[in-house]
Order: sequence, then C-alpha cells, then structure tokens
Amino acid sequence: MKKIFLLVMAAAGLYSCQNDDVATTDSSFAMKASGADYNVCSPALLDTIVSGDLTAANGPHVWTKDRVWTIRGVLRVKGTTLKINPGTFIKADPTLTTGANGVLVITKDAQINAVGTPTEPIVFTSWKLLDCNAANAPAPGDFGGVVLLGNAPVNTGSVTNIIEGLGDQPNPEDFYFGGSTSGHDAGSLQYVRIEYGGRKLTPDVEINGLTFGGVGNAGLNVNTTKIHHIQVTYGTDDSYEWFGGTVNARNLVSFAPEDDNFDFDWGFAGSINYALALADRNSTHSLSGGNPDSNGIELDNDAAGSGNTPFTRPIINHLSVIGVSSADAGSYENGIHVRRNGRITLLNSTVAGYGVDALPNRFAINIENPSLAANSSFNNVGVNSYRTSPFTFPSSITNVTEATSTNFGMGQPFFNVGTLNFAGATNGAFVDGTAWIDNWTKFNNF
Repeated sequence: MKKIFLLVMAAAGLYSCQNDDVATTDSSFAMKASGADYNVCSPALLDTIVSGDLTAANGPHVWTKDRVWTIRGVLRVKGTTLKINPGTFIKADPTLTTGANGVLVITKDAQINAVGTPTEPIVFTSWKLLDCNAANAPAPGDFGGVVLLGNAPVNTGSVTNIIEGLGDQPNPEDFYFGGSTSGHDAGSLQYVRIEYGGRKLTPDVEINGLTFGGVGNAGLNVNTTKIHHIQVTYGTDDSYEWFGGTVNARNLVSFAPEDDNFDFDWGFAGSINYALALADRNSTHSLSGGNPDSNGIELDNDAAGSGNTPFTRPIINHLSVIGVSSADAGSYENGIHVRRNGRITLLNSTVAGYGVDALPNRFAINIENPSLAANSSFNNVGVNSYRTSPFTFPSSITNVTEATSTNFGMGQPFFNVGTLNFAGATNGAFVDGTAWIDNWTKFNNF
C-alpha cells in the first residue's frame, strides 16, 4: 500500500496545481507535497501514551508537536478542552490489539481546539507511518477515529443516543448525544487530516473517520463549532458521518473510503460549503446483500425512513463528487443517494464517474422516490455519467444539466476532451480557481 495511486492523484490534483486565487487554464494537475508528510517517527520523538479520561482535574491538556501522541483504547475528553498544536501527529497504540483503539471522543460537555495551518496540519494517522520502519504498510483501521458529541437537536426524540460504534463500551453515558441546544459549541477542527481510521463493531455498526453526533451550529465569526479544511482518507467505513445536529462545515475532502464519502442521518440540518468526494479504484468497497454499497453521499432521515423531525436535509454548496472510470464503476453504487425520507438541497455542484447502464438502480443522483425529489432542491448542478438516459432518478429532477461519456480522462475528470479551463466554471468545489487543498492535503499513502 505504500505506493502512489496514480488514478486518484490525477483526479484529485485537478484543482490543486494553482497557487493563485485567480482561475487559470492548466492540464498538468501535478500534486504538491503535503506540509506534514511523516518526517517524524517514534521513538525518534518521545512517544506519549494517553488513555482513559481527560478532565479539568488532570489537566490542562495540550498536545505539542515535539512528541507523538498515542491513544490507547477510547480516550474521552470530559468537561474540559483538549488543545492540539499545529504540526502534531497522533496515532493509536499498536500494542493494544483488541477492542476499540485509538478513538478520540469529545463528549458533549467538552471541546477540542485542534487548529493546524496549511504548512503544519494536525495529522491523525496510522502508527505504521510513524514507527521508523518504511517496510510497514498502513491499512484502514490502524487509527480508531475522531468523534465529536453535542447537545444539538436530533430527530430521535432522545438525549441519550449512543454514538455508533461505541455501544460496547463501559459507561455508555460518556457517548450520549442530542439535546435542544442548536448553538452547542464543540470547539474547532481546522487544517486536520484523519487517515486510516475506523472500527467495525459489527458489519453495519462502525466508527467513521470523523463522526458528529448532535454537534451545534458553526460560524467563522461567532463563538460556535468551527470545522474547516479537513481531509479524511482510507477509512474502513464512511469518511464523515453526521447524526443530527446543526453544525456547518466547509473545505472538506474525503478520499478513498471503504463506504461513503459523506453520510447524513437523524435530522442533520447544517450546511457544507466547498467539498470534494474522491473515489479510489484501488481501495476496498463496502457491500450490502452482496451488492456494492459505496456512494459519494448517502442520506437517510433514519434507518426506518420515518417522518421524525427535523428531517435530515443538509444544504450543500460547491461540491465535487468524482468517481472512477467506466471499467471500475460497477464497484460503486450512486454518486448521491437520498433515501428513507431524507431530503437534500444541492447547489453549484457536479457529479462525475457514477452510474452504469448495465447495472440497475445506479445513478449519478438517485433519490428514492419522486416525493422525496419534490422535497429536495437542486440549482446549477452538473452530472457526467456513464448511463445514457436518465442519468438521475427520478428523471423529473430539475436544474440538473446532464451529459454522458464513455471516456474517463485521467487528467480530465469532467470528461471534457480539451484542456480543462476553470475560467467561467460555475459549479464544483473549485469554481473560483482557488487552490484550497494546496499544501496540507495528501492523496497518496506512503
């Protein structure tokens, strides 16, 4: 696995080659090096093991980049703030081989202050990349994942919901989420990478790379949760999952998850601005009933498809969902799948590389039934699919421009034949030519 995935680098690098804030024409799509590319290892740096509970009584808690921080088991931050400085690396304890390991949980009465920079991102990653042994290959599940919990509304009617993937842990109240505080503040995650995360408790109950449970609304100019410039890669389940809450986020990257790039449930009512969902033909892909089940977006009101309110309805603006070539598209389900009474507002976005004629119920955008489509809205959405017609279900979806191509260009992920020109583009994650993924992201796994 310590190799460059050329297909994904070409597709992912589509917008990262510009250092300007001005739209330009470029067809090289050369990736730039990450500012934090595993030039540290332990025991070269002091390996500091943390476990149990971080509280005000045993604080303050500040993780610095002069050591590698190793999470043993499930680490709970309770009633205090965990601060992580720019350039800090965090991993799971490789000596603990059973149970949930390397899971960081910010409980509903705690906060995180993890603010990296474009040149010094904070990195949660596989211990195999930090062990001074180049022969060790990282794998999904090497790190447990990051979980943020809060008191914002969810549609279950309960304040004692237990976050998915941790139901087997003692003291279940540590993992409760949900309430009536829409403005709940979980702190800040900025310029952070979460790599090789996830934990499978059972086949359908897992920890994701980054999980939000009832987290409150965000804003750049107000004192509530701030989530931006996050990359989640090589996870065993979803890259991101939101269980209810109102938190907003922007500048998100999901790369090569086993399941979905973005998953929304339980009445999530926040917004996502500028996001990239990127598939990798070389990663493993989840199955449901023996059929491919990986989507760019998967969205449910809840597992039963109930009418519980608030309805799950994210507002997503400037999203790019990039799939794979036609030869590999059969390993995936839909670019966007809205089902079980969920709804979506999708603006200024594009979906490419999903939907195969020979396979039923695979679409660039698949909304479970026409009534859900009527409760969703689209504006300035472009679809490039391997299907002929329709590319979306139901075909009554409006404000979606459809095109098809059998040619997946490595450097042209939008199926255009000539040079890709950002100038004049009106949709997608990089519409203005700004290279917001430069420097701090990583699209290879060595």
